[in-house]
Amino acid sequence: MSHYHLACNKCALEHPPSMETLACISCGAPLDVRYVASAEIGGTGRIPAMPFHTESPSMTLGEGDTPVVPLEAVGRSLGLYNPMAKLEYLNPTGSFKDRGTAAMMSVAKEFGIEAIAEDSSGNAGASVAAYAAKAGIEAHIFAPASAPQAKMQQIGVYGAHTHAIDGPREAATDAAMAYCREQGLVYASHNLSPFFLEGTKTFAYEVARQMGDALPDHIVVPVGNGSLFIGAWKGFQELIAAGALDRAPKMHAIQAEAVMPIAAAFAGRGWTPRAGTATIAGGIAVGAPPRKRQVLDVLQASGGVSVAVSEPSIESWHATMAQSEGIYCEPTSAAAFAGLELLLGAGHVAPNDRVLVAVTGFGLKDAPPTSSG
Repeated sequence: MSHYHLACNKCALEHPPSMETLACISCGAPLDVRYVASAEIGGTGRIPAMPFHTESPSMTLGEGDTPVVPLEAVGRSLGLYNPMAKLEYLNPTGSFKDRGTAAMMSVAKEFGIEAIAEDSSGNAGASVAAYAAKAGIEAHIFAPASAPQAKMQQIGVYGAHTHAIDGPREAATDAAMAYCREQGLVYASHNLSPFFLEGTKTFAYEVARQMGDALPDHIVVPVGNGSLFIGAWKGFQELIAAGALDRAPKMHAIQAEAVMPIAAAFAGRGWTPRAGTATIAGGIAVGAPPRKRQVLDVLQASGGVSVAVSEPSIESWHATMAQSEGIYCEPTSAAAFAGLELLLGAGHVAPNDRVLVAVTGFGLKDAPPTSSG
């Protein structure tokens, strides 16, 4: 008997462990991992329980343990006492996605899976391609034809089969799912996989260990599908349950004004994609995130908020982070700093609060915004 099962996060129906089951067979909602004997595999308040049968992922490239650095220039600019950044772009393929991929591909290896397909705007595709190469698993990566060439080239270098799909981001998802049905492949979706989500919770365990008694009051995350956002919150809740923490930070979800389904829902407004509307923050350009309800639940539970930021503010912060802090992040990560500015101005963050911003992706993986390039 395994030490975990899959459970619907809406109706709680239990499902057996499987890479093929990505949604509840009853209500169609996404699934989460639930542990039934977590003490046997981690879950101690120091090492998180994980959905594989070793104490660490079998498919690892050295992901995690990314540094937390002070942002003195940002603090002076915003009038913020102690802002910090966690440099997730120092993961092996240049983004936080490696946390989730290491867990997901370790599970795939345990199940003996030989070929998978994934859809991604770039970072997740590169991550899955790299870990699939490590695992000896054939990978097919579907991405929008508009995805940055640097990211597509990275995917190709790992030996994955790339499929460029015309149309909006969602068209790549549809094409990947159709291909899996036609070819009989496993759809290793970072958006839907409960195993991917488990890997991202290591972010919280690291923050707790690295920052100790100076745990942040706020964590600011750029959010598209929300895997890091949801996973980090799950990690903090596990630490509280284990007695390792007595509180969790407020979690804030930042989106771009051009693509803002979560920020709009948080504000109680409707939102629909508009033709021709795009954002330079491609990593959060997700019009219909399948875990939107979970993101909103985390916002409510943590006391956080979701705001949307303008394209000029993303461009400005992209340049500012490089020129004042030496941090060359992709525009998606710059959106988080634009969001922090809004949070501070609206009083959601106070000048003396401790704030940690997740810098989720590396600038070399994306074309720089025209005004800051």
